Amino acid sequence: MDGTATGATGPVLILLGPPGAGKGTQARKLQEAFGLVQLSTGDMLRAAVAEGTEAGQAAKAVMDAGDLVSDEIVTAILAERLDAPDCAQGAILDGFPRTTPQAAALDRLLAERGRALAAAISLEVDDAAMVDRIAGRFTCAGCGEGYHDSAKRPAVADTCDRCGGTEFTRRADDRAETVAARLEAYHRETAPLAAHYDTQGKLERIDAMGEIDRIAAELAAIVQRAQA
Repeated sequence: MDGTATGATGPVLILLGPPGAGKGTQARKLQEAFGLVQLSTGDMLRAAVAEGTEAGQAAKAVMDAGDLVSDEIVTAILAERLDAPDCAQGAILDGFPRTTPQAAALDRLLAERGRALAAAISLEVDDAAMVDRIAGRFTCAGCGEGYHDSAKRPAVADTCDRCGGTEFTRRADDRAETVAARLEAYHRETAPLAAHYDTQGKLERIDAMGEIDRIAAELAAIVQRAQA
């Protein structure tokens, strides 16, 4: 990171929310509506390694040694990505930061570039409803069509609407106990992060249990305020 200002003026936002809260869906809608680029930590890491960037080479050396990539390297990869021309209109961070030290590193990274965080948006969910939403999912083994025990069952029992297949699968990590544990871990991990941005006056909370279009409209309003 050389700290050079890029001249980019688009908003930088963080999407917070547990698995199943709809971050991916809403990020795609913001990309389409405002030209923002969704930056997923995993995707950025894989791309940096594949492209052989300076930070990517450092990450590859660490991973080849069987170690975890440090916050410093992840932040360097994010810096490279934010400096890319397609991020000039703005970016949505998904999966970073996860801890308050990472949040502090992001604050410094943006300040070095003359950019500021527009908002950290927390997609708020009801844990019991989320367990039901995720644990009820199952998929056609033949074509991949998705179903749900209560929200979307096949029109003919045990028969896929799309391909007529009769074999269905459930992901092991979609079991109710597993989902509940993931939610508990998420809340424990992100509570300090929410406090960090609340102190800065950057935290926005949105009820993510309602209609997708209503949630998208609330997110769009936040982006529009940031662009004003």
